[in-house]
Amino acid sequence: MRSYEISHIVGFEETNLVGNVYFVNYFRWQGRCREMFLVEHAPDVLDEINRDLKLFTIKCECEYFAELTAFQRLTIRMTLVDLTQTQIEFAFAYLEIDDRTGTEHLVARGRQRVACMRGNGTRVEPTRVPESLRRALEPYAEPDHPGNDVRVLAGRRAD
Repeated sequence: MRSYEISHIVGFEETNLVGNVYFVNYFRWQGRCREMFLVEHAPDVLDEINRDLKLFTIKCECEYFAELTAFQRLTIRMTLVDLTQTQIEFAFAYLEIDDRTGTEHLVARGRQRVACMRGNGTRVEPTRVPESLRRALEPYAEPDHPGNDVRVLAGRRAD
């Protein structure tokens, strides 16, 4: 399964008084990963966001397995879990990279569901996921989830 990934080194500003990473940063890293995906794979969607497209996060979760501290190296991997006409769900894996051995250790995993909306101000309505974003996401679909044939969800026949 192909995943989109970003690298990150934890900074002091991301830790709490105890010295471990404050939980909210995992959610920030989800957003950063999603944003960098748009910059690299669907930059035209950013133009639509500057006009009237809105990507509302309607659900976000994270499960923690180990603590992180300042200056630990991470890889955040994002995959596509679900793609409907108007919503996208991503899965995230947070992996600590051991500099000595080069091995990865899963320290957390999360999910995020996003709804595509259009409108101005407080008046918004659901809208279809932009076609360029659908095409960009196809290679990142998790193959083991039922109903995840994004070719069908994108309105094309599965061959």
